[in-house]
Amino acid sequence: MRECRLIDFDGNQMGVYPTSQALRIAESAGLDLVEIAPNAEPPVCRIMDYGKFKYDQAIKAKQARKNQTKIEIKEMKFRPKIDVGDYTTKKKHVLRFLDAGNKVKITIMFRGREMAHPEQGLSILERLADDLKDVAVIENQPKMEGRNMHMLIAPLPAAARKKKENEKQEGKDE
Repeated sequence: MRECRLIDFDGNQMGVYPTSQALRIAESAGLDLVEIAPNAEPPVCRIMDYGKFKYDQAIKAKQARKNQTKIEIKEMKFRPKIDVGDYTTKKKHVLRFLDAGNKVKITIMFRGREMAHPEQGLSILERLADDLKDVAVIENQPKMEGRNMHMLIAPLPAAARKKKENEKQEGKDE
């Protein structure tokens, strides 16, 4: 006959009981006997309302899912010979994505003979990273993959962003 360490409904240790006696104690209280630590010596069992326990666990899991933030990766595509107006428009879109808390994958698409000058694409990515250094951090450095060059940028953590904003305010006051 197996024994188990019994814990009552309030969390107090009752001692070591044979499993059959622990079951009778739980049934007499109108509750369930639930094995908590099967690997302990002897195994630990608790007297509880198993249905209520499962319900509470489901509520906790739902709250955890509700509070977590899902970070999306948005993509913005550029060309090596992008005009100034188009660049500023796309930069504003990237800023909007970053403000929403999303990461942004910047892609430079090369066509035909543009492949001979990857430094043009790299200069665009570096210029964009420099323009956004107050609100974003480079997560993946520019990297060439086939006909495209990629870079991943992420929004700055809130604490770092506030610190930079405070530094700007102090610079304006002087």
